[in-house]
Amino acid sequence: MAEETAGEKTFAPTDKRRADAAKNGDVLRSKELATLAATGAGALALLGVGPWLNDALGQTARAGFRFDRAALDSFAPGALIIDAAIALLPPVMAIGLVVALITVGSQMLLGDGRFNMGSAAPKASRINPLSGLKRIFGVQGLIELGKGLLKLGLLGGIAYWWAADRLPALLVLGRSPLQAQISVATEAFSSLIGTMLLGLLVIAGVDYPLQLFQRNKRLMMSLQDMRDENKQSEGSPEMKSARRQRQRDLARGGVAKAMKDAQFVIVNPLHFAVALTYDPTLAPAPVVLAKGRGETALAMREIAGEEGLPLLEYPQLARAVYFTTRPNQMVREELYIAIASLVAFVMALKRGQHPRRPVINVPSELQFDGDGKREE
Repeated sequence: MAEETAGEKTFAPTDKRRADAAKNGDVLRSKELATLAATGAGALALLGVGPWLNDALGQTARAGFRFDRAALDSFAPGALIIDAAIALLPPVMAIGLVVALITVGSQMLLGDGRFNMGSAAPKASRINPLSGLKRIFGVQGLIELGKGLLKLGLLGGIAYWWAADRLPALLVLGRSPLQAQISVATEAFSSLIGTMLLGLLVIAGVDYPLQLFQRNKRLMMSLQDMRDENKQSEGSPEMKSARRQRQRDLARGGVAKAMKDAQFVIVNPLHFAVALTYDPTLAPAPVVLAKGRGETALAMREIAGEEGLPLLEYPQLARAVYFTTRPNQMVREELYIAIASLVAFVMALKRGQHPRRPVINVPSELQFDGDGKREE
């Protein structure tokens, strides 16, 4: 029963799960949103480039349907085609470029800004007849069929409504001058695109949440998936480094203020650290201002470096002070001589002298190992 629970996909996908899926080409896609983006971009481009395209169409039509004696004597259809291409290609390509950029940009935006070449790689499943039949007659195929029928009905109804209002004027269009015909046709086409955009907006508004739901369902995670991901994340060097940095930041916040009045820090060399000061007007013996081990000790070393405090590496003494004295307490009487030697050494350094590093002897009853046990 526990195994079934661990394997049941009931957890929402994590950010890492989504990112890994996107790297493998499984990104949020909506064909209807892409169609809406392409059609909308085409409509906007047509509004901007429409006058240019309208002039080019008029110029091409006049050149193609104008005949005189000279045109009959030197008939050159190739030249007419080249002139038409030169006139029409620039506005058409401008519209096509806008449509392509908007379409690609909309899909990249859905796909977390990724352009995955793996999606374009050939896959045997795409040409496998069995896989194709499964896609057609499976649940996803039925969903796509239903969407297609609804889309056909909606867009067909919009087209019928548009044609019922525009068709009479279009049927008598040939009685108007050529320029008027082109203007009316362009306006009618633009209005058709604008009307269709409303229908596509409705379709995309239904399809996008559906695709989002299906992708989330596809990426759902089981309890075992969560455990595996956490284990993988915890073991990565990046996560370990980030975790250590967070711990160190927390440690700095706890000891930074206490170390402001410290005169020196005794370390061992990385695992333990104690910050001390000696002011005979406040206490008759040196006082421990802060102490720490692990990340806190490393944070204290960093603060000491920033504050210019001497770091004195005496492993046994650092452990002795750490395990026998709390912060804001005077050191044990048995350690007075050892600490006094270090105070004198630090004072000489501050005066610009170069004294010899003192040799420290810690009483045997105050010698501890890293776990706080007395050494034999």
